[in-house]
Amino acid sequence: MTTVLDGKQTANDLMIALKQTVDELKTKGVTPGLAVILVGEDPASAIYVRNKHRRADGLGIRSLQISMPKTTTETELLNKIEELNEDPTIDGILVQLPLPADIDEQKVIEAIDPNKDVDGFHPMNVGKLWTNMPQVVASTPYGIMTLLDHYHIDVTGMNAVIVGRSNIVGRPMAALLLNHSATVTIAHSKTKDLAKVCAQADLLVVATGRAEMITADMVKPGAIVIDVGMDRNAEGKLVGDVNYAQVAPIASAITPVPGGVGPMTIASLMLQTVELAKRRVHADA
Repeated sequence: MTTVLDGKQTANDLMIALKQTVDELKTKGVTPGLAVILVGEDPASAIYVRNKHRRADGLGIRSLQISMPKTTTETELLNKIEELNEDPTIDGILVQLPLPADIDEQKVIEAIDPNKDVDGFHPMNVGKLWTNMPQVVASTPYGIMTLLDHYHIDVTGMNAVIVGRSNIVGRPMAALLLNHSATVTIAHSKTKDLAKVCAQADLLVVATGRAEMITADMVKPGAIVIDVGMDRNAEGKLVGDVNYAQVAPIASAITPVPGGVGPMTIASLMLQTVELAKRRVHADA
């Protein structure tokens, strides 16, 4: 019988415990602070930011939502980041991607104080992750590992295949799995015989942005399948990168879309914001 890895319920359970941690921090005079910067009016980004704000608010985290017009210059954005870097009440800074085309995303990421880089995208934090000294980790891979842990799935020795090599999911996911003693393959658009590579996986993580591209013939019977995708199929239905109807019957465990990885991503952002706030307590002690 296939186990459905319920990210929504898992995230809710985690947040109950995290709320207690936030309340304890407040008794020590520290309210975790998260600043989210949204540049422009991308509808999907606006929804993500709103969901993050709602979750933070429910936990008692101070959520600063900064909306800047699409006409914002790179210099104006960098100045805002510097202001937040200097603000002692802000523990985590997140700039919602993508940014307008005339703003250099990498320059913006590198402008964030690594100690406040709650997204884990700063080169310093990426380097710490790859040398197995993680400080902050990209929220989606962190959420996936937390979900696996919640279901007592130990990846040690597993043959893990990640389809997708983005800096947001694929690469940090590979580092985390390697740090947890899995054997890792990163597949991508140039991979030869992708179906054969995927079919060798004990753990298959898919983050391609292509609706239902992973079909039953690409999945090893009994594999654990993590679907990071959030796509619309030809009928306009919300689906993942995995053909759930085909793959679920042969997988030992699988994440649904929606309700799988998505809620864990936001939960991870909150968990890491609180972890950064804890460091402020120790620094002040």
